[in-house]
Amino acid sequence: MEKQTKAIRIQTDKSGNREHSVPLYLTSSFTFESAEQGKALFEETEEGNIYSRFSNPNVTEFVEKVCMLENAEDGIATGTGMAAVFASMAALLKSGDHLVACRALFGSAHQIITQILSKWGITHTYVDATATEAEWEAAIQPNNGRQVARMVYLETPSNPGLELVDLEMLARLKAKYGFILNVDNCFATPILQTPLDLGADLSIHSATKYMDGQGRVLGGIVVGRADLIQPIRFFARHTGPSLSPFNAWVLSKSLETLDLRMERHCRNALQLAEALDGHADVERVLYPFLPSHPQFELAKKQMSAGGAIVTIELEGGFERVKAFFDALTIPTLSSNLGDSRTIVTNPNTTTHAKLKPEEKAALGITPGLIRISVGLEAISDLIADFTQAVEKSAEVIKVNVD
Repeated sequence: MEKQTKAIRIQTDKSGNREHSVPLYLTSSFTFESAEQGKALFEETEEGNIYSRFSNPNVTEFVEKVCMLENAEDGIATGTGMAAVFASMAALLKSGDHLVACRALFGSAHQIITQILSKWGITHTYVDATATEAEWEAAIQPNNGRQVARMVYLETPSNPGLELVDLEMLARLKAKYGFILNVDNCFATPILQTPLDLGADLSIHSATKYMDGQGRVLGGIVVGRADLIQPIRFFARHTGPSLSPFNAWVLSKSLETLDLRMERHCRNALQLAEALDGHADVERVLYPFLPSHPQFELAKKQMSAGGAIVTIELEGGFERVKAFFDALTIPTLSSNLGDSRTIVTNPNTTTHAKLKPEEKAALGITPGLIRISVGLEAISDLIADFTQAVEKSAEVIKVNVD
């Protein structure tokens, strides 16, 4: 049975009422048939629900679907994507461990690594996404007396620069050194890329994004090897970043259309990228499935399509960005992404605003950089709107200069 079918048909309805759509289990706790059953549930010699901070039928259904899509052994859902990122690190790293991370990361992931994990004595090294295998290996197994990295964490494609990391290359290094390969797969989704099949141990998603797809609810999930999910589940159970049953119900229903939505997202994104690529008033266009992308061949190798994010750079800095945003008539201005509606943001002043200037420079985050989360609108409308905004903002800047 194909994944698209399973995403629609997997259900965990145990009510006995034969509902076609699994009902909401809006309850904080569950009852025991006997004292003996309660004892067995807490001893984990019997499976079942105890408390919705631990498990809930709606959350279980969502996790089962994502595990199926990612070919994962087990998983744990969390209240947000960043809770999933943090849990995957905090549960598996201890004082004295070293983390190697791709330099191109979402701003909050940088803050966790540099401001929170560092307080616990967990050190880190950043590596460029485009680094060679030898450069990655030097960071993982350095010659300065430090121990081998315990974990390698990365996003591919990255936010917002759409840089890719060769997962099969890192899987070769993992086989040699035994680190945990932890991949944020949010931008690609399980529809376009399955990191576990390429050698990763864990795959993380902000379910808030494409898994929901309509900007309604927050959620996160970590899936992967069962022996690694077990300590993450222990951490989440006792620290409480649980996913609400309602949000899990929404996300589970949304997974039924994820494949269909990603097909349209990717088609729209590629056509918009092609329309803007080479435009005289656009300095640069980044999209993994554009031949002009520096990692085009790697993208074609490990992804089935280019995703729904297009990143462009406009000359004229933030003043040009403001004129461009003012000229747009269709997209929404927001720091979110993954919505059915097209969204634009300026990472320099929003998602990555807290980074130091030198950190932004290393990531290619310039004042004129714009991240476009391409939605499901008619592509002819999007191309026309972005084209006129590019041209109108260019004229505004020219007038101001003159």
